[in-house]
Amino acid sequence: MDLAAAGIRERVAHVNGIELHVLEAGDPADPTVLLSHGFPEGAYSWRHQLPVLAAAGYHVIAPDQRGYGHSSRPDDVGEYGIGQLTGDLAALLDDAGKDDAVFVGHDWGALIVWEAARLIPSRVRAVVGVSVPAVEWPAPPTQLFRMVYADRFFYMLYFQQVGPPEAELEADPTETIRKMFWGGSGEGFRTPTEIPPMEGTGFLTHMPEPPPLPWTWLTEDDLRYYGAQFGHSGFFGPISYYRNLDANYEVLKGHALEEITMPSAFIGGTNDPVLVMDSSGLQRMQDRLPDFRGSTMLDGAGHWTQQERPTEFNDALLSFLRGL
Repeated sequence: MDLAAAGIRERVAHVNGIELHVLEAGDPADPTVLLSHGFPEGAYSWRHQLPVLAAAGYHVIAPDQRGYGHSSRPDDVGEYGIGQLTGDLAALLDDAGKDDAVFVGHDWGALIVWEAARLIPSRVRAVVGVSVPAVEWPAPPTQLFRMVYADRFFYMLYFQQVGPPEAELEADPTETIRKMFWGGSGEGFRTPTEIPPMEGTGFLTHMPEPPPLPWTWLTEDDLRYYGAQFGHSGFFGPISYYRNLDANYEVLKGHALEEITMPSAFIGGTNDPVLVMDSSGLQRMQDRLPDFRGSTMLDGAGHWTQQERPTEFNDALLSFLRGL
């Protein structure tokens, strides 16, 4: 996509002690919507939302979050904790001169905006999670994962070690993105019949071979853009988000889901592997979020929700925004 032709501006924001590369659209005087991307994506994953939201009367900010693209890439794992990640978003609002915004987050970005709603609620006018439901861990997440998976492969445990995951994913960043995007898509996802052992298994080991591009939702140009982004940034920062799961648990202890009192909603795909892993997530939000305004499930969509089904996604998001 030609970002400039679509009315999307690019800039660098100096916030929270780092630099964030930002995509932006709309009149800065309009109400702000802050878009938080997931793994392994970037601000570009919101390319279909930025101009549509701007045309609907919103000021839209989508950063490449720390560790991604041409944003700052701290070399300390601890710099990718939830305090820093929510702090970056709050600092972007300060930079824009805004008291609050509607926070919308996909995948890891969903975790960030759900936690922002509990940690910095005065900055969050409303919150929309995409793909990943709001969660309240009963124990440190890696302990739970080890109990469930034992000696079987689970990518979040594989990501805890520094070095091997980076070496695997950085060997060919474009091929990594191609396989991950297809494997998590509505067309490409298959529920595994057997979980391989942790020993000797990599993140990409059992991913299916994708068909040739273009797909219905991704072009050769899109893939080249992502490949260049991760060729520049590497994967240490993005993977280090996962290395802070237990530290984040300690920060969030005592913050119940019921503290997410602002209007909230969820958008997901019926073929999203995350919702296979967290099958109770939709009901949990319905039961525990005080002003939960419902889930929109896009039939056949996979994990890359707003990229796979942009028109339906935009309709759902705009419906929520108009109701505020």
